[in-house]
Amino acid sequence: MVLPGFLTILIFAYFPMYGVLIAFKDYSAVKGVWGSPWVGFKYFETFFRDPMGVRLLKNTFLLGIYTLFWTFPAPIILALLFNELKSKRFKRVVQTVSYIPHFISIVIVAGIIKMYTARDGLINDIITFLGGKATTFLLEPEWFRTIFISSGIWQGVGFGAIIYLAAMSGIDPTLYDVAEVDGAGRWKKVLHITWPSIKPTTVILLIFAMGGIVGTDFQKVILLYNPQTYEVADVIGSYVYRQGLEGAQYAYTTAIGLFMSAISFTILFITNWISRKVSETSLF
Repeated sequence: MVLPGFLTILIFAYFPMYGVLIAFKDYSAVKGVWGSPWVGFKYFETFFRDPMGVRLLKNTFLLGIYTLFWTFPAPIILALLFNELKSKRFKRVVQTVSYIPHFISIVIVAGIIKMYTARDGLINDIITFLGGKATTFLLEPEWFRTIFISSGIWQGVGFGAIIYLAAMSGIDPTLYDVAEVDGAGRWKKVLHITWPSIKPTTVILLIFAMGGIVGTDFQKVILLYNPQTYEVADVIGSYVYRQGLEGAQYAYTTAIGLFMSAISFTILFITNWISRKVSETSLF
């Protein structure tokens, strides 16, 4: 029973890993991976010397940290609010509505964002109606991160709350009854019963999220950014896309991707180590 899944992972996840050798070779499609000559750390050095390297790393980390800071707590807060709803019917309706954006294609989401933030879009219509001045938001660098993060919260907060709601469903209801007898209000119940019960789940998801800081959703970045917002929007993923797929610099972009994977693993390992020391909850 395990064999099909094992073979699938082996063929599609582990065998392709030999492709990272391209990062250390002067890759030629004609010669292939094994036939291309070794160049060592040439492409890593090229990236470190690239004037754009610092900007790319800065944008990647800032966008990743800001996204984590705002989007990680949102599902927790929403799940806690859902847990406090007394009407089961209303709760199901609200949950369903909050889940729907997750299933919308990122291309459609980007199209909605562009339509709403255009100079003649809904948001500018409201601003001008209130006496403000219309702005082409996606052409303004200072607005890119706000639009990117807020749209991410809207799209993922409902679906992200599912895990926390599942953790809350395992809480013994008698704990709330006993707390109520002792005079605890809603806030005290959340603080002393609900939060400790979902804390291990939260820590595990935080470790995963920390490892993904450098893995910014570059697909949405590519769909939303433009040359006028490159200074804040251009991240490692979008740069690799332009240089690798459009510029055919496969070895160079593979080196960049391998470098970022190493950083991601390092962050994940350090976060896991800190979590194990502080909370005794960890991945390994």
